[in-house]
Amino acid sequence: MFEDSTTQCFLFPELFDRLTVAQFDQVEGSSDGGAIMLQAAERRLGIMAALADCMKDDRQAGKVRHELEELLRQRVMAIACGYEDANDAARLASDPVHKLLAGRDPQKSDEDLASQPTLSRFENSMDRKELFCMAEALAEAVIERHHKRLHGRARRITIDLDPTDDPTHGQQQLSFFNAHYDTHCYLPLLGFVTFNDEGEQYLVTAVLRPGNAPGAQGAVGILRRLIALLRQAFPKAMIRVRLDGGFAAPEVLDFLDSQKGLEYVVNMASNKVLDRLVEPALAKARALSQASGETEHVYGDFRYQTKTTWPHKRRIIYKAEVVRHPGRDPKDNPRFVITNLKQKPQWIYEQVYCKRGDIENRIKELHHGMQIDRTSCTSFWANQFRVLMTAAAYVLMQELRLRLARTSYARAQVSTLRERLLKVGVRVVVSVRRIVLHFPRAFADAASLHRLALSLGAQSG
Repeated sequence: MFEDSTTQCFLFPELFDRLTVAQFDQVEGSSDGGAIMLQAAERRLGIMAALADCMKDDRQAGKVRHELEELLRQRVMAIACGYEDANDAARLASDPVHKLLAGRDPQKSDEDLASQPTLSRFENSMDRKELFCMAEALAEAVIERHHKRLHGRARRITIDLDPTDDPTHGQQQLSFFNAHYDTHCYLPLLGFVTFNDEGEQYLVTAVLRPGNAPGAQGAVGILRRLIALLRQAFPKAMIRVRLDGGFAAPEVLDFLDSQKGLEYVVNMASNKVLDRLVEPALAKARALSQASGETEHVYGDFRYQTKTTWPHKRRIIYKAEVVRHPGRDPKDNPRFVITNLKQKPQWIYEQVYCKRGDIENRIKELHHGMQIDRTSCTSFWANQFRVLMTAAAYVLMQELRLRLARTSYARAQVSTLRERLLKVGVRVVVSVRRIVLHFPRAFADAASLHRLALSLGAQSG
């Protein structure tokens, strides 16, 4: 429809009671009117300026048309609006709302946004030190936001780390075949924090890793930085770390033990010794399952130490479970969790460890709602930059969801927020004194958008 060889007009001569003509000629219009909420959210978070401060600009000053922060804003806002590819820049270059979001005049044609080649050069210009700085800046901005929201007071803060697969298709650097996922991929490591008993897990870090990275690679460094930032912002909070079995490496466990006042629960894969120790409990679970005809489980704990890699014994809680499904034979399903918590095993497993499963919903959002796996650059570091920009866009969307607490959108997926509140047709009219956004009078979610705007600092006119 937008190719030079295609007319931007089509006719329906018999669809209605008169000739119907559709034209793509509304120069003052945008389909992303609600995206101004992203700008209001970003103003309170300060992410763009913090990330831009980490960048070095080695370009010739006389040839620069787009500042680095402007390019960053253009890219992050576009991702939040569902345009994950830099190729979409050609279509959005003159969009008045996207120009507003990037800090440009929405009506001046000589202030169009950057092109796809410019954005590609921008993505490939970041080096390792800059990206490390940006990752820290993102975490600091998120933690500072919640420090202000909670006035520096939180009873408990839970850190969850989880890897995910990012399938690759082409010649991306450090893409390797991973047998667990049965594909060539990257293995991003995502970090989330939860405050008290809130239902939201807030993304604080996203680190791209090679496809053959060990499960625990980078975990100690990330945990060390996050714990230091959280303790500085919330000095009285108890910090708890939840990890899956891929992180049960000696260096991670030693680090967790070295941190004073830190709670942790870490899943552990079974081995011959653990299987032998849990066998009496499994026998009891089998008897209970045989009697009831249902799935049964028995909880307990013991002290355990490996022969060479653990310097001392650690507490292991177990769930000795026998699973039954109709038409299938009963199946043993023992599970083990390493912890320094003192509570009863069943409470630790069900009320602490199992709740980490909810971060899978956040990871699904990042994949299906934000396309964090759109890492198609050849350079590994360019792809890391894309992951960070997507993370920044997701943080903005989480801020919108936070502002919609106690509404029907409080637990909505980010794709739903985008479709219902950001993807709104709008006409942009600019005068000397003001910019007016004309939304449709029949917009079904006008009340929710109005409430969101007020929560982000707008004034009711």
